[in-house]
Amino acid sequence: MIAEDEKVYSELRKWLSQLARGTRYDYSAYTECKKNPEAPLYNGGVWEELNGEAQRYSDVHLRVFSPAYALENLAADTVYAFSCWVKIKGADSTLVKARLSTDNSSSKCVGTGSDGSDIEISITSISLQPFSVDEWREHQEEIIQSKRKRRAMIHVLDENRSQIAGASITVKQVSKGFPFGSAIAKTILGNSDYQDWFVERFNAAVFENELKWYTTEPEPGKLNYTLADKMLDFTRQNGLVVVRGHNIFWEDPKYTPQWVKNLTDEELLRAVDSRIESLLYRYRGEFVHWDVNNEMLHYDFYETRLGRNASLHFFDTTQRSDPSATLFMNDYNVVETCDDSNSTVDAYISRLKELKEGGAVLEGIGLEGHFNRPNVALMRAVLDKLATLQLPIWLTEVDISQHVGHDMQAVYLEEVLREGFGHPSVDGIMLWTAMHPYGCYQMCLTDDSFHNLPAGDVVDKLLHEWETTALANATDERGSFSFGGFLGDYMVSVASDNKSATSTFSLSQGDETKHINIQI
Repeated sequence: MIAEDEKVYSELRKWLSQLARGTRYDYSAYTECKKNPEAPLYNGGVWEELNGEAQRYSDVHLRVFSPAYALENLAADTVYAFSCWVKIKGADSTLVKARLSTDNSSSKCVGTGSDGSDIEISITSISLQPFSVDEWREHQEEIIQSKRKRRAMIHVLDENRSQIAGASITVKQVSKGFPFGSAIAKTILGNSDYQDWFVERFNAAVFENELKWYTTEPEPGKLNYTLADKMLDFTRQNGLVVVRGHNIFWEDPKYTPQWVKNLTDEELLRAVDSRIESLLYRYRGEFVHWDVNNEMLHYDFYETRLGRNASLHFFDTTQRSDPSATLFMNDYNVVETCDDSNSTVDAYISRLKELKEGGAVLEGIGLEGHFNRPNVALMRAVLDKLATLQLPIWLTEVDISQHVGHDMQAVYLEEVLREGFGHPSVDGIMLWTAMHPYGCYQMCLTDDSFHNLPAGDVVDKLLHEWETTALANATDERGSFSFGGFLGDYMVSVASDNKSATSTFSLSQGDETKHINIQI
C-alpha cells in the first residue's frame, strides 16, 4: 500500500512539475497538403479566448477583402506562435500573407507563392500560443540537454577487473562535436594574430570568395587555385575538420565572370562542365559540403541560358565527381524575413523537391541567415517545417546588419545563435565574419587588433556556455564517475595507489548513457 501511494505521489509530483513549467513548444509541422486539416496546435492556445468560437472559421474572397481579427491584451516580452490551416480554391497555389499590425508597427508574413487571381480562401484550425521569454529559453535548453549533450559513466578498474572506489579522475573536453565556425578570407594567410584568434574559437570554416569561379578562373583557361590551396592548408594544419565548399556556381549574374557571360550557350555548357571537373578533381574529398548552385531561388542566369534542368545537371555531375561530399541548396531570406516571396519556406521546399524528383542527389539545406532584426518565432517555425524533410540543416552565413549598430548586433546575434543551437534539426552554424582591412561584410566580431566587439563577446560567451568545463572528482563506492557532457572528444586521466592511466573517448548523439572502462 505504501509503495502504491509513493507511485501515486510520484506521478502527482511529475504532473505538477509539468504544469508549473507551462506549455511545451510543439515542433511538429507539415509540408504536404491534406484533405482534412489537423486540429489546431495547443488546442487553439488563446485564440478562442480572444476571438470566440464564431470567428475561428472564415470563408472570404481575396479580391474583395481579407479576414481580420482584433487581438486584445497581447503582452510585451512574449513570443506568440501563430498557425492555421489554409485552403484555396481557384488556383494550384497563391501568395498568402498574414500581417500583425499594432498602433505603431507592422509585421508581415508570407506563405507559399505563385500568382493567382479570383481565388477563394478558407482558414481553420487557427492557433495563437503565447510563450514567455523564459519559457522560450527553456525550450531551447531542453533541446540542448537532449540533443547537444549526453550522459557518460566512467568505470575505473584494477588488474583483476574490480572497480576502484576513491580513484581520482579528471575529464577534459578536447574538441567539440557541433560544428561552429566562420568564413575566412585570404587576409588570414600570414596573419598569426588572426589565425590564433580563429583557431582558439572555431572548429569549422568556409572560404568567403576564394573558391568562387571569378576567383579561380578570372580569364578562360587561366586557372589559379593558389589562395584556395593555402587556405585549405591552414585548415588542415589546425585541425578544422569541417570545411564547406562555397560555391561551385552562383546564379546571380553580378557574380558570374564576365567572360562566362559572353559565351554562346554551347560554349557555356562546356565551360560549366570544365569548371566542375577542374574544381572537384583538385579538391575531391577535401570539402564536406558543396553549395552547388548558389541562390537559385532569387536568380537564374544559368537556368535562363541552359534551361530549367541546368541545376539538376550541376548537382548530378558534382555528385558523381565527389560522392563523399554533401550537396546543398543555399539561399537567403528563408529564415531572416517573411517579406521575400522568392524564398518562402514553401518555395525552398518546392524547389528542393523538384530537384530531387528529377534525380538530383541533394542532401543539405543551407540557410544563409543575413538578418536585420530576427523574428525568433518565424525562425523556429521555418526550421520546424524544413525539418520534416529529414535533411541536414545548416545556418551557413550568419550575420546581423551593420545598420543596427554594434550593441544591437550583439543582442540579435545571441537570439539567432541560441535559436539555431537550440533547435533539434540544426546540424551546424557558420558566421559570415571574415576580416578585411575595411572590416567585414556586415558584422565583425573584433576590431582590427582582434579585441572583441560586442558581437565577439557574445560568441565567446556562448562558446564557453556550450562546452564541458574540465572536471575533477573521485570515483564513488562502485568505482564509477558520471557526468553530462557536450558532444565531442574527451581525455580522461585516472589515478589510485601510485597507478595511473590516460584514455580518450567520444560522446556522440544518443539517448543511452555511454559507459567507459579504464584499467589501471
